[in-house]
Amino acid sequence: MNSRRKFIQNTSLLGLAMSVQPNLSLFAAQKKVLGHGDFKYTVDPNWGNLDPTKVPVVNCHEMVMDRKGRMILLTDEPKNNVIIYSQSGKLLDTWTLGLTAAHGLSLVDEGDAEYLWVVDNGGRVLKTTLDGKVVTELPSPVAEGIYTDKMRWVPTETAVAPNGDLYVADGYGSQYFLQYDSQGKFIRKFGGPGNGDDQFSTAHGIAIDSRGPGAPSLLCTSRGHNSFKRFTLDGKYLETIFLPGAFVCRPVIHGENLYAGVCWSRLRYMEQTDNSGFVTILNKDNKVISNPGGTEPYYHKGVLQVMLQEEAVFKHCHDVCIDQDENIYVCQWNAGKSYPIKLTRV
Repeated sequence: MNSRRKFIQNTSLLGLAMSVQPNLSLFAAQKKVLGHGDFKYTVDPNWGNLDPTKVPVVNCHEMVMDRKGRMILLTDEPKNNVIIYSQSGKLLDTWTLGLTAAHGLSLVDEGDAEYLWVVDNGGRVLKTTLDGKVVTELPSPVAEGIYTDKMRWVPTETAVAPNGDLYVADGYGSQYFLQYDSQGKFIRKFGGPGNGDDQFSTAHGIAIDSRGPGAPSLLCTSRGHNSFKRFTLDGKYLETIFLPGAFVCRPVIHGENLYAGVCWSRLRYMEQTDNSGFVTILNKDNKVISNPGGTEPYYHKGVLQVMLQEEAVFKHCHDVCIDQDENIYVCQWNAGKSYPIKLTRV
């Protein structure tokens, strides 16, 4: 009986070891400093690692930090769509909405409380409390007559403007950005598929940019174009920030800088390479100043040159979250069910 019990125990441990494959490059990177200029980091490969038999993840899609300093992670594992960490990486709580394609996570502070906007690629856009109670759900634009029956609705991200307007990116669907007022009334849509200045290829993310003087604007991801595109809050095109080589995900504003995960990088236009992600950081002038895990940014006659993965630390960086000490927490898609990676600023 003891031998049989030992055999079952060893078999279970072997199965667990085979299901969670360590990133050897990640552990090797502990001895390296990633990044460039004033934005350099060391890698903490152990931060946030949990028991996958109890708190599993599939893809660690996005993360936000609440005003208590807690790190709130969204996964597409229906057993625990949300994992809440302390900044030391300790598990504080989990909850789920039972979503199998949870993808986008935004936090909005409404004064009395903070709320989350959760986007599922299955077509659901939900507002919840921080402990997972659903406050409201946005109707499908097909059901509301905003889209025709033939238009695909596969939302990926949200952002909330200072006046409470909600913007939704239909990044895997019809490539539009939809604007609603604070009561959920549809205002307009802009963008759409194509290669024009105001059109998109994988309209994956969106953020409100309130840096500097003047009115806030929208930064919208066009991942297939290796670009962020800036629009006014009423959907008028302003400019394109071209990031050659970088298939960027959503823009994340922290202080004067813009951070983003790069899901893939490429050697030639539109030819992405698997397991080739890194993190990119831009200053207030939209100039790339550091690429942790990627090649050093280089401008030739004022033009940014192609950026690629240089260190095999990351696979597909899907999002970043920045804490008060400017450490970066990197969430990954399709990375062997791994937990977030912390980059500690040096």
